Amino acid sequence: MLVATRKYFHSAADLLGLEKSARRILLTPYRTVKVELVVEGDNGSLLQFIGHRVQHDNSRGPMKGGLRYHPTVDEDHAGALAALMTWKTAVVDVPFGGAKGGINCDPATLSRRELSAVTREFIAHLHDVIGPNIDIPAPDINTNTEIMGWIMDEYSKYSGFTPGCVTGKPLQLFGSEGRTEATGRGVMYCLESALERDGKALAGRTISIQGFGNVGSNAARLMAERGGKVVAVADQYGAVANPQGLDIPQLMAHTRKAGTVKGFADAEALASADILSVPAEVFIPAALEDAITTDNMKQVTAQYIVEAANGPTTPEAHEYLVSQGKVIIPDILANAGGVTVSYFEWVQNIQQFSWDYERVVQELEKKMKKAYRDVQRLADDYEVDLRRAAFMLGITRVGQASSARLQGAGALVPSRRGK
Repeated sequence: MLVATRKYFHSAADLLGLEKSARRILLTPYRTVKVELVVEGDNGSLLQFIGHRVQHDNSRGPMKGGLRYHPTVDEDHAGALAALMTWKTAVVDVPFGGAKGGINCDPATLSRRELSAVTREFIAHLHDVIGPNIDIPAPDINTNTEIMGWIMDEYSKYSGFTPGCVTGKPLQLFGSEGRTEATGRGVMYCLESALERDGKALAGRTISIQGFGNVGSNAARLMAERGGKVVAVADQYGAVANPQGLDIPQLMAHTRKAGTVKGFADAEALASADILSVPAEVFIPAALEDAITTDNMKQVTAQYIVEAANGPTTPEAHEYLVSQGKVIIPDILANAGGVTVSYFEWVQNIQQFSWDYERVVQELEKKMKKAYRDVQRLADDYEVDLRRAAFMLGITRVGQASSARLQGAGALVPSRRGK
């Protein structure tokens, strides 16, 4: 992940003509925190974990990014995702920088009490370096609204009533309407924008989705409601397909009971890996990173690839797919709906004034479609793919903000030059 992020950064930096010193400044994290977490387990034994928080950049505002609870969480991984958040928030033009982190635990092995204790211990270590004007955590893999509520409660013990210290909270704890589906909705808006550019509509398009968690399931539901035909869905246990289109509400009901898409009636059963080769015009990777690699990139049938997950396409696979004329809407644009509605939640918390659902949806559509237009315009100007254009846009905005803050410093990013 770190290697891929750096590669994409340098590719965009080459096009922008960035000097080595500017690249070093923009890549170096503002702060890296590593803490030991020790709590008592339900059986009286001591549980030990390591928590990480990498705060990458605050030139455009307080740092923002998710907390991931997964055994693979480490400093390098968190650092790569924190940098992606910096560029992502700049691409959608919300006033945040990037951060990321989490705990190297597996929540499936912990009781609710143990999970709460680990979370609260983490915030006890971090409370001095996070907050509504410093760094605002949010949900990520294996974290949810309940955990964000625990974070708000623990942080408030040190700083009083501070709902803006974290986003993705339950509605009863000052969360935002529309936050749960925000990332999936943003994916849909980006796809609609790409299709509109090619003179197509979402209605009638065939779609396959890898991953059916919060993002994948909501993207599927919303696109089906607009006439998109979801013909295949995969998760880690298996895949199901129906060329006539899957009944998404029924599939969501099935997964709530079974914990997997596997076994869904009125669909052909497939292996998880077969999702790439299912005939579909659109493929949405919405699981973990490195879903499309040199090993399977030639199996991709879709013309449009919308990266709902972070880092689902390796650099080598990206170059191959682009050379084949595929349209890849990159993660730092496609899945930015979540952080955009997190921004809306933060604004509501700061103002202590709630928005209704309709306003959240309207504002999200406006933000996401403008971001797509900004990236597409840059891609056209430089005759590059959308990923390079998105990185160029994010780097330019961050570089300009950093330059404005540095007294007497020259510009980190040269003036824009199109081809």
